[in-house]
Amino acid sequence: MRKFIGLIVLVLVLLGLSYLLVTPEIPRATLDAKYARPPSQFMTLSDGARVHFRDRGPKTAPALVLIHGSNASLFTWEPWAARLSDAFRIVTIDMPGHGLTGAVPSGEYSEQAMTAVVARIAERLALARFAIGGNSMGGGIAARFAEQYPQRVTQLILVDAVGMPVREGEHVPLAFRLARIPLLNQILLYVTPRAFVIEGLDDAIVRKAIIDDRMIDSYWDFARMEGTRAATLRRFQTGGDDFVANNARHIHVPTLILWGEEDRLVPVEAGRLYARAIKGSRLTVYPATGHLPQEEVPDKSAADVRNFLLATGGL
Repeated sequence: MRKFIGLIVLVLVLLGLSYLLVTPEIPRATLDAKYARPPSQFMTLSDGARVHFRDRGPKTAPALVLIHGSNASLFTWEPWAARLSDAFRIVTIDMPGHGLTGAVPSGEYSEQAMTAVVARIAERLALARFAIGGNSMGGGIAARFAEQYPQRVTQLILVDAVGMPVREGEHVPLAFRLARIPLLNQILLYVTPRAFVIEGLDDAIVRKAIIDDRMIDSYWDFARMEGTRAATLRRFQTGGDDFVANNARHIHVPTLILWGEEDRLVPVEAGRLYARAIKGSRLTVYPATGHLPQEEVPDKSAADVRNFLLATGGL
């Protein structure tokens, strides 16, 4: 009984503090004006979802579709797009509840729903067969896509991907932990301090030099876009499933697995499990690198992707 009363008191105190720390939502139009510069485009799907994407490189070249991680955006792939779009068609997408896509009318933010969105966008872009890759949450979506649509995938690239049953990393960001706590998580609908973003990036990234005000502000801006906080909370409440882990052994396309050796969110052991499950896959581990190899070691990771795509029939 005392613990219950203590929890209620804590909730009331935090709610009181949250009132003083409220961070207003940012209108979509404001963020569109700030971030939706060429080559950004928008596509409206049949269910009314407005999806932000970028499509670069020769339209006749082999395509690589890239999916970002949880609470990130397509901008995480800018380093790869800059290095690979000379020879490949690079398509990057803001997933529902993220970036400039933000909240969607369906209110569906499960991995299964996001996989279906990727399929619909690829169809609208007339991508019959293509390589697909993803980081973190996006890696799980990419793996699921390869499992559900094997006839459409030429190659698979997993970058510090979720989906395998491993112990959660030792540095889960505070915002992620709060999102999983009933009652307390309601605070996140109104309060998104910049400090949350700084802590999350510091936990994810080992090579701290890449963390600058522009990176911090973009994550903070997208987190506060109108509707996104409610979408994020719904996504965390939805939870995941074991579809990817149960079906990884059925992936038979050439697969490249890239991992940061010091990833404290999704440990490298998950990469080894993927490598064991996907026959013929190749695992590359980057030393002194965290959860975002595409940004922390862009030259090396992009070169590894280029070589992989070329060697496995990507050009």
